[in-house]
Amino acid sequence: MKESKPFSIKSRVQSFVPAFNGVLLLFKSEHNAWVHLLLMVASIITGILLQINSTDWLFLTLAITMVFMSELINTAIEKLADKVEPNFNPTIGAIKDYASAAVLMASIFAIVVGSIVFGTKIFDFIYGLGTL
Repeated sequence: MKESKPFSIKSRVQSFVPAFNGVLLLFKSEHNAWVHLLLMVASIITGILLQINSTDWLFLTLAITMVFMSELINTAIEKLADKVEPNFNPTIGAIKDYASAAVLMASIFAIVVGSIVFGTKIFDFIYGLGTL
C-alpha cells in the first residue's frame, strides 16, 4: 500500500500545473478551441451589455463550461486513439465520432442557452416590452 504524504499547500498548488498545461495545449493544438474562446468572450460581453441576471449568468457559465470540458475530453480521446492506432480503424473512428458528438451536443446546448438568455432580452427590446 502506498504511504500517504502529509498535507502540503505547495504540493496542492503544484498539482494544478498539469491541468493548466492541458488548457494551454488545447489552445495551441485545436483550432476549434479558439472559436469556442471567441464565442465565450462575445457571450460574456453581450451578457454584460444586456445586463443579464444571475440565473442567466449561471446557465451561460454552465453552457460555456460544458463546451470547453467536452472539447478537452474529445481532444484527449482523439490524441490517445491516434497514438494507440495510427492507421485507420473503424472502431477507433467510431470512438472518435462519439467524442466529437459530445462537443456537438454541448455546443447545441450552448446555442439554445444563448438564444433563450439573449433572445428574450433582444425580443423584449425590439417589441418595446423592456429596455436593454
